[in-house]
Amino acid sequence: MNQLDKLGSENQNNRTLIGLGLLVLVMAGLAYASVPLYKLFCQATGFGGTPQIASVEADKILNRKMKIRFDASISGGLNWKFKPNQLSQSAPIGTSVLASFQTTNLSDHPITGMATFNIAPAKAAVYFVKLDCFCFTEQTLQPGQTVTMPVLYYVDPAISEDRHLDEIKSMTLSYTFFEKKNAKTAAISNKEPKADFR
Repeated sequence: MNQLDKLGSENQNNRTLIGLGLLVLVMAGLAYASVPLYKLFCQATGFGGTPQIASVEADKILNRKMKIRFDASISGGLNWKFKPNQLSQSAPIGTSVLASFQTTNLSDHPITGMATFNIAPAKAAVYFVKLDCFCFTEQTLQPGQTVTMPVLYYVDPAISEDRHLDEIKSMTLSYTFFEKKNAKTAAISNKEPKADFR
């Protein structure tokens, strides 16, 4: 092998190594970003039963009604009592509706919790819109404290244009509270969780 062939072979090996190194970096970056990207995708599309979030009310109200059922559960080990204050609500599609849940810290120390949520059936989730919700922030409850946690929502009138959902007469909004182990809990506070419904 002459000197030119040897140089060409080394350059090709170097390019291959650099290419593989870049590929590893890109894949590591994608792995790191996959959870937030998946969350954004679910919020944008309603995939997996993720409701939409909005800051303005619906622009019209339909004659068609939708029944919303409510479900509440606790993730293992969280010493809270958590339940909906209503089992269901029925309202014309597009109407902003206020629901609430009651939570009690049954332990002898402050606990911070965070709620996850979804909609069933999942195919209708893209049309369930939250205007405000306790699930957007961490909630800290003091020992024995009971709070009422509101959620303001509506069903998007665009659901009436989706012929695949004509048979949908009800949806279920489910919340699961889990403990935020790494959250900083206040020593003593009797403040209720914030809910700003302007």
